[in-house]
Amino acid sequence: MKTTSDVLAAMALSMLFLIATGRSLADDDDAAATPRPTLPALDRAQQEAVGIEVRRPTLVTMPERLPAMGLVLDPAKLVREFGEMNAARAAEHAAAAERDRLQKLYAGGAGASLKMLEAARAAAAKAGADAAAARAQAALHWAPLLSLPDARGRELIDAAAAGRALLLRADVLGQQSLGLLPRGALVDVDGARLPGRVLGVLRQIGESQSVGLLVEVDRPPAGLGAGARVPVELVMPKRSGRLVPRDALLYGDAGAYVYKQVPKSPGDKATRFAPVKVTPLLADGDGWLVEGVGADDDIVVHGAAVLWSLQGLGDQPADDDD
Repeated sequence: MKTTSDVLAAMALSMLFLIATGRSLADDDDAAATPRPTLPALDRAQQEAVGIEVRRPTLVTMPERLPAMGLVLDPAKLVREFGEMNAARAAEHAAAAERDRLQKLYAGGAGASLKMLEAARAAAAKAGADAAAARAQAALHWAPLLSLPDARGRELIDAAAAGRALLLRADVLGQQSLGLLPRGALVDVDGARLPGRVLGVLRQIGESQSVGLLVEVDRPPAGLGAGARVPVELVMPKRSGRLVPRDALLYGDAGAYVYKQVPKSPGDKATRFAPVKVTPLLADGDGWLVEGVGADDDIVVHGAAVLWSLQGLGDQPADDDD
């Protein structure tokens, strides 16, 4: 049963929503006729009530080397899954060709019955589903290879199968995402550092529950085989960014963004907050290094989710050109 205080609290929150978004009941018709993004606006008391905290971000330079743990992958699994994908693709093409052939015969009234055509359509649909499943399975484990040109991909698979190259998964421990792709990798094998090429980010989280990168190493030393675990250093691009707390970073259809306090105009009683797109570079403790905000920007470090709920799901963050 609701008490009087519960009712008053609900009414206060409703009024706060109307005031913060700058809307009124009288403006509903105008808003429907001319929809436009509305920035949340809160006065000092409202900011304190919902826990809004603003701070200027700190400039931080990314480390040049990022430690990771590498796992040498089984080339037999690579060959098998790509072989299954190619076989399923060939079966799909054959089934589609047979369906099209029977479709033409049936349309011409010669040599094909409706029953034969329906069976061919079902077979083509089944072959298409099998091909899609095989590609999804390969993409789950080897997504960066699928983005390579066909000739380069076949060359790498052949080299891995023959032992002339190896592929390893480099897990960045403690992170489940990585905003910036490393320029390369150094694989530590008995004290010797082997250069590796970072092919891309893997879609499947590993046993360590960390984001993984697919790394190619040419001419690996004898004895380094599937299942071996080796230390890896990821060579990161030299970049600087602003450090913001994790609570400040939100994600939407347009990507990552933070809320920035908009300078007041003369006569304004409330402070407006605008979403600004940022590029996450690297997780750092309880925060993220990002690009897209400046030294003089006042960023909402706590309470950003409240502003998101006040603004509504439809509004998109804008580029900050200031």
